[in-house]
Amino acid sequence: MNIKVTADSTCDLSPELLAQYDITLTPLSVIKDGQAYLDGVDINPEIIYRHVDNGGALCSTSAVNVDSYRSLFGALSPKYDAVIHVTIGSLFSACYQNATIAAANYPNVYVVDSMNLSTGQGHLVIEAAQLAAQGLSAMEICSQLNAMRGRVSASFIMDRLDYMQKGGRCSAVTLLGSKLLKIKPCIAVRDGAMGVVEKYRGSFDKCVEKYVKDMLKDRKDLRLDRIFITHSPVPDGAVEIARETIRKYADFQNIYETSAGCTVSCHCGPGTLGILFVTK
Repeated sequence: MNIKVTADSTCDLSPELLAQYDITLTPLSVIKDGQAYLDGVDINPEIIYRHVDNGGALCSTSAVNVDSYRSLFGALSPKYDAVIHVTIGSLFSACYQNATIAAANYPNVYVVDSMNLSTGQGHLVIEAAQLAAQGLSAMEICSQLNAMRGRVSASFIMDRLDYMQKGGRCSAVTLLGSKLLKIKPCIAVRDGAMGVVEKYRGSFDKCVEKYVKDMLKDRKDLRLDRIFITHSPVPDGAVEIARETIRKYADFQNIYETSAGCTVSCHCGPGTLGILFVTK
């Protein structure tokens, strides 16, 4: 079968991986000073950081609307035996709901709720493309993705909490305490939602090393085909520390480094690094 895989821009896959697997993205909207911009098209994380650093209000994101999905599916549906679209988790955004409404007009379009974000979603996108290349049907692929999504481990460690504080997700007292005590929270996706699961203390480099160790050491259930290091701008050397620590505790075939897109950037800001992998 000739199957096309598409995804929301929140999957944070690198341009190289998007090209390798021929993935088409649907951009979410980023709202800056009341004006809507398309994620990755006419706005990027650097613009968001510069805006906030200059005293601007935090940006927010808005779901892809039904008409945009209809336009995409309408263009691709006649060209392929099937289209599989992987959305950001339905508890994070209305994208899944909107895509499902749009897909109702096209019997060969299938929508999958990743129940995740960033390259947690990206794992499912790549999996879909690989399964399609193996000749599986669209229904078989969707079934495997739905079974896999609960086995995706997506987490991030944060060096700074000012974006969270400005967004009302932590208090000024918590922000001050985290600075004084050098606390770096770890946030993770659990059951399709994000929450704090651990707090590390010390320099960011040391916390990154401990975080990766905690995620991977003595794990016997890892799928070793790929792991992502996905990050916003972090202190020099932090990514390499994450990479070296991954290699110390697990023999992944591919360690992909990708940049966090506008969704993670809007809510978490600079100084955010995560490792995202799949279990058996």
